[in-house]
Amino acid sequence: MSIEQITASLVVLLLLAFIAEPIARWLRLPYSSVLVIVGFVASEVAVFSGIDTGLRADNFHDLIFFVFIPILVFESAYRINKPLLWKNLVPITMLAVIGVLLTALITAVGLYLGIAHPVGFPLIAALLTGAILAATDPVAVVARLREIGAPDRLNVLLEGESLFNDATAIVLFGLFISVALSLEQSIAVSDAITEFLKLFLGGVVTGLVTGVIAGLLARIAGSAVMIGLLSLMLAYGAYLLAENILEVSGVMSTLTAAIAMSVMQDKLPGKAESKANHHFWSVIGHMANAIVFIIMGVTITLSMFQERWLAMLIAIAAVLVARAVSTYSSLSLLGLFQKEPLDLRSQTVIVWGGLRGAVALALALSIPISLDYWWTIQSIAFGVVLFTLFIQAPTIHLIVKRLQSRP
Repeated sequence: MSIEQITASLVVLLLLAFIAEPIARWLRLPYSSVLVIVGFVASEVAVFSGIDTGLRADNFHDLIFFVFIPILVFESAYRINKPLLWKNLVPITMLAVIGVLLTALITAVGLYLGIAHPVGFPLIAALLTGAILAATDPVAVVARLREIGAPDRLNVLLEGESLFNDATAIVLFGLFISVALSLEQSIAVSDAITEFLKLFLGGVVTGLVTGVIAGLLARIAGSAVMIGLLSLMLAYGAYLLAENILEVSGVMSTLTAAIAMSVMQDKLPGKAESKANHHFWSVIGHMANAIVFIIMGVTITLSMFQERWLAMLIAIAAVLVARAVSTYSSLSLLGLFQKEPLDLRSQTVIVWGGLRGAVALALALSIPISLDYWWTIQSIAFGVVLFTLFIQAPTIHLIVKRLQSRP
């Protein structure tokens, strides 16, 4: 695509994101759901009119991983409520690490046994799908919970879990992709654990160092504009340094860098620059989220549902079971050692509030088309995301009200 085509595409995407917001309010649907619908309708109109959207399956990987992922991760980490995050760090970590690994494994087993086609859908394909579907995105749910006055602790648990489990899921995804693309098609468990820890912890250290440096530089920045530029540079710089030079997790690096810089900024005497930068990132993050959901709508085809509907249903069932098992077991076990454990009602809200969104879409769209089963995985991911957007998100307030009304 030429520069003119890229610019025109960006303008169209932003226009669609703008149009979707009043439609979402009018239909009383989650904004993310309407973005998908708008993207699908716009792509159908474009195809009917003979317009080339320029989107190709083989260029999604770089677009998603090097343009959108750093923004999505940095924005979530930078703007999260840190006092509540520290207070609930143990349950969040339990959900985001143990919970994600359990969810990915149970989902993978359910898919592999349910589809029962070792040639067309081998075990590594199931593991890849499990890693993709382990990442949650509760944006629509948290907004609805705030509207009905749900406890702040519940909101921060969902947000914090999403923030850290995105990182865990992406590291897992990268690990499985390397196995899928290798000739051996196998990896020892000990090697996988070692590689996971190297990627994960290496990313944390890289992000901590770069985030602290950026926080120190923010102290000498002359204005909110310069701090905004510094934070944008950090989002991409920490990611690229980790991925391309140190060969560790760029996601963990960006996540840790965002938290480190935000914490150091909060300690500065003046709060105006920090507040302005939070607003800046709310706009950038909103734009990235919107574009990813619109791209999903653009890439949806009816043939996905005609040919892969059974696989989608199997995946939805597997994800719901995996989410329930991992959440209830993790939080119930943790509750034995906590002074204020989460009750069963709150755990149920967390189970149903585990939506799949932008990160799951980004991972699904980035699968190399050299893998024979790429379209099956993408179809499954789209089916699960649509289920969470059109079924789970609109009904979360009913679940909360029902649980609150019980004695």
